[in-house]
Amino acid sequence: MQKQYRLAKNEDFKRVIEKRQSFSNRSFVIFYDSNKLEHSRIGISVGSKYGIAVLRNKAKRQVRMMIKEIFDLTHQIDIVIIIREGFKQKKYEENKIELDYIYKKLIKKR
Repeated sequence: MQKQYRLAKNEDFKRVIEKRQSFSNRSFVIFYDSNKLEHSRIGISVGSKYGIAVLRNKAKRQVRMMIKEIFDLTHQIDIVIIIREGFKQKKYEENKIELDYIYKKLIKKR
């Protein structure tokens, strides 16, 4: 995922999360808010309770690949994806299906 499509600043994460518009399942929580850019921006967050840094970084890498395969970045939306504990217990393909389901729900609602 290119840098222009990433949420990087803490203020951006807070702004999206404070809107309280979200979808969730056992593996993910997705918060979203509209933006004024011509493309989407996505931020990924994994809490320290998830595990050691190696596990958190692996989860973020996997989610980045899922985003590359699933998401259409032409929508004007900021998204924060929070990875939950349930992500660990499932395989890559199962998590990808869950993320795809939530993303489709989000796009349908907008």
